[in-house]
Amino acid sequence: MIDRLGLRTRIGLFFAFLALGAGAAIGGALWFAAGRAGPDTALTPVMIQGGLMAGFAVVGLTVWVWYLFDAHVARAIDRLAAGLQARSQAAVETDLGQEAEAARYLGKLAPAAQDMTRALVQTRNALAEAVARETTRLAAEKSRLETLLADVPVAVLLCTADHDMVFYNGQAVDILSAGTAPGLRRNLLDYLREGPILHAYQRLSDAGDPDTASDLICATAEGGHVLAGRMRVLRRREDGVPPGYVLTLRDVTHDIAAHASRDALLAEVFDRVRRPAANLQTVIGVMGDGGGDLPPDMAAAMRDEVQALTRAITELGARHDAVQADWRPLAQTRATDLADSLSARLAAAGLSLQVAPGPELIVQVDGFEIVAFLGWLGTTLAETGHARDFSLSLTEEDGPGALLRLAWDGPALPVGRFDDWLGQPMGPDTGNLTAHAVLKTHGTEAWPETLPDGTHAVTMPIRNARRAGRRPPPISRKVVYDFDLLSKARNAAVADTRLEDLTYVVFDTETTGLSSDTDEIVQIAGVRIVNGRRLETEIFDTLVDPGRPIPPSSTDVHGITDAMVKDAPDIAKAGNRFHRFAQGAVLVAHNAPFDMAFLRRHEAGIGARFDHPVLDTVLLSAVVFGQLEEHSLDALSTRLGITIPDEARHTALGDTVATADAFLKMLPMLRARGLTTFGDVLTEVRRHGRLLRDLNTDQP
Repeated sequence: MIDRLGLRTRIGLFFAFLALGAGAAIGGALWFAAGRAGPDTALTPVMIQGGLMAGFAVVGLTVWVWYLFDAHVARAIDRLAAGLQARSQAAVETDLGQEAEAARYLGKLAPAAQDMTRALVQTRNALAEAVARETTRLAAEKSRLETLLADVPVAVLLCTADHDMVFYNGQAVDILSAGTAPGLRRNLLDYLREGPILHAYQRLSDAGDPDTASDLICATAEGGHVLAGRMRVLRRREDGVPPGYVLTLRDVTHDIAAHASRDALLAEVFDRVRRPAANLQTVIGVMGDGGGDLPPDMAAAMRDEVQALTRAITELGARHDAVQADWRPLAQTRATDLADSLSARLAAAGLSLQVAPGPELIVQVDGFEIVAFLGWLGTTLAETGHARDFSLSLTEEDGPGALLRLAWDGPALPVGRFDDWLGQPMGPDTGNLTAHAVLKTHGTEAWPETLPDGTHAVTMPIRNARRAGRRPPPISRKVVYDFDLLSKARNAAVADTRLEDLTYVVFDTETTGLSSDTDEIVQIAGVRIVNGRRLETEIFDTLVDPGRPIPPSSTDVHGITDAMVKDAPDIAKAGNRFHRFAQGAVLVAHNAPFDMAFLRRHEAGIGARFDHPVLDTVLLSAVVFGQLEEHSLDALSTRLGITIPDEARHTALGDTVATADAFLKMLPMLRARGLTTFGDVLTEVRRHGRLLRDLNTDQP
């Protein structure tokens, strides 16, 4: 029993027993003296008064010595122990400053602890350097793998048997982010219709062959996009955990639409050609039966039918060509890049190219085919004696298109000869690709012409072109994964779940004031912690329109003005988005009752209840460092060696990151105290209820 008491409590009990023992000794001495004096001799009032004064003196002296001992020994030992624990378990590298000063009356203990922490830091740094040297090669390979997977042109996901995502690349973000952006340990079936996924997984899992894959077609839960996928189940684990699977996805919505458009077009072709052809056949039959010249009306009817057939075939052919162009994916390419490639191609053949000045345009073309076509045209013109020096121009047209011209100063190119060239293969490096096929792919045509200055050119319209703006910065597409999640199963009972197995959302709010009854939220920020690490790519940060002016005194604290929240969502929309971000997670905040009061007050408008399990870093700090310490975010961050930049302090995201880092550093300190599950921590923090109200009254 006594082993469960704290050091200060045990010392207090020791001095209490000492005082009681001293009082009992004085009383016993008086009783013994009275017994030796004889039965007729009674204790005089002076003796009784002296005994009482001695007892009170002993008790007072004991209390005074206990106070000195508690202040300079017991509390100093507790602070020194907490400091040592923070540096051994939370990787704090600062010296024992205040802790060593508080333990100055403990002789050589404080200097010894200081030396030990410095040696620990040196050992830890040396070990880190050794590990870093040994893992440099692996880190380089990991970086190459992440870069490769980030730019794979299809979405790649790795999921558990429960369909929780443990890996996804940038393409998966593009395909699945119609609603809430994907995140680690979020369920894939929240983004895709579950039928095809469940059916494919069940079939592959029952087969038990990791080399078997299944093609599938599925749709997004929101947005109606159709996806073509391929699933492969991982090898079964020996520990009995159901295997996960790899899923690749490609958006084929536009492909299917193009196929459907082509099928409809072909059906219309057959329908519109069939009727005039049948009528024409009837007319021709009548001609044959008459055996002579057709009557004027009959001849006119035949001509009308033939003209209708011709117009229909011509129109449908043009529409078919347009569909052909839309079916082939064409990339956005800068005109200068095309010119540079063409110049290099012609230079390799001993020809020169001058690019006419003009606006910087971006055209939608297959760059390889266009350069191959123009390069083939230039070399063919040179071989036939037309020119060896060329100029290239790209001019804007009214509408979305542009005109591309390859010009030369030399003999003209006859139209008939050019048409003959179009059907010929363009060379060994392009296989059987013809110039006519290139034009058909781009839904355009080309023709030779004479320009006003007397030079000659081949002109080709480009269907889609636009002026180039400033080059946007490259988009960082990080690969997000945690393979350890494959071997971890969710525990429905939060209280029985280990701390490292829980998913956390650390959050903070900024408000118009300090009253949770009348003030409103102006900013919400949150970060996710999965498998013991903060995910830098999974961040929630939004301004909120409070629907009322922000007082200048509040703006002085968090820097948010009325103009900044003018177009921001209201608390109903922002709160709903945050609720989806925090779905299935334990909420963590510093002084959580303040932030939770705002959210719970607006639950009706948000349309969701914030009934998540909650942890408060104020209470966790009291558990780890004791109630008598200061537990503000600044004090906690200083104690754990966390630096909050000045520009980030009192911003929702800056305070959230600091709180998350402090929480992660306190987790191993909690485990060292034997608090390994959420229920263990909950039981312990409820002992500190006088600091803050516990918000987990409904938790198991």
